[in-house]
Amino acid sequence: LGGKAKPFIFTGKSPHVVMMVGLQGSGKTTSTGKLARYFKAKGRRPYLVPLDVRRPAAIEQLKILGGQIEVPVYDTKVGDKPVKIARKAIDAATDAFCDIVFLDTAGRLNIDEELMDELKTLQKKVGHCQILFVADAMTGQEAVKVAKSFHDLLKIDGVVLTKMDGDAKGGAALSIQSIAGCPVYFMGLGEKSADLEPFEPEKLVSRLLDRGDLMSLVEKASANVSEEEALGLMKKLKQNRFTIEDFRAQLKQVKKMGSMQSLIGLLPGARAMTKGVDFDVAQKEMNRKEAIINSMTKEERLNPQVLNGSRRLRIAKGSGTQVSEVNRFLKEFEQMQKMFKMFKSGNKGLLKSMMGNF
Repeated sequence: LGGKAKPFIFTGKSPHVVMMVGLQGSGKTTSTGKLARYFKAKGRRPYLVPLDVRRPAAIEQLKILGGQIEVPVYDTKVGDKPVKIARKAIDAATDAFCDIVFLDTAGRLNIDEELMDELKTLQKKVGHCQILFVADAMTGQEAVKVAKSFHDLLKIDGVVLTKMDGDAKGGAALSIQSIAGCPVYFMGLGEKSADLEPFEPEKLVSRLLDRGDLMSLVEKASANVSEEEALGLMKKLKQNRFTIEDFRAQLKQVKKMGSMQSLIGLLPGARAMTKGVDFDVAQKEMNRKEAIINSMTKEERLNPQVLNGSRRLRIAKGSGTQVSEVNRFLKEFEQMQKMFKMFKSGNKGLLKSMMGNF
């Protein structure tokens, strides 16, 4: 799959301009937001620029993504010329002391002459920019054909492969690198802004063979949970003081790490263990649990014994659930606490049972 990972290279000029190109539906706009989040976490100051002036929804989507990750987004107006927008946006980014600008260019359902002319003009007028092609890995060899068309015209500098959490086997990565002669820099592993990783062939092969990628899991955990927090949690578990408030904090940290499917996919044997599992249903169930927890007061989360009938009814109304669902969550949490106590006694055979409850 291309040997060793290739690091993303910055030019000496600031701001560094990245032009995102690809077909509509490839995940280009989502990937633009993910890259901004990734580089922000690395200490960079990203700036987002929507350039799909024919699709107001694409402009709005990037503004929403920027708001979620707290990254500035240029106020693009529908009908403006992409070149004019890009130039003004780069000036605005410079004034805001941002050091990397992402130009989210127009996408089409198919390659057409108008799209390519627009991209070529934009590349020429903007000047110094790095071109990243966003490819949907699920489309297989079709992604390779599209990559070749873009490369023939624009000479792409690198690739972002999306939807690598699906059944794609990585063949597109090898073919695109061979045809375009440029590296795959990143891969998208889900829909959340955190579901993006540098493309590392060895790790990808390990996942494809269902061997997991525990190193990436540890890296994600380390980036979101401090050593002090981890030790504090372990202490509470050992002393059987794990509360719903603690569970709520853990849910928030896990959500920052990425989607449920992408995280479980890092475990050895995950594909076999989760065969037939509907992750959308599982995620909705987890969201319901979170809504129930958020509808409790802090006192109730710390001491659920105070939850009488009227309090449970209030929580159900506040979370948009039924009282029976609140009762089920409380019972499941109580069972989980009992399991933690049994773990303390060395009964490790309960792992599968506990995973089934939560």
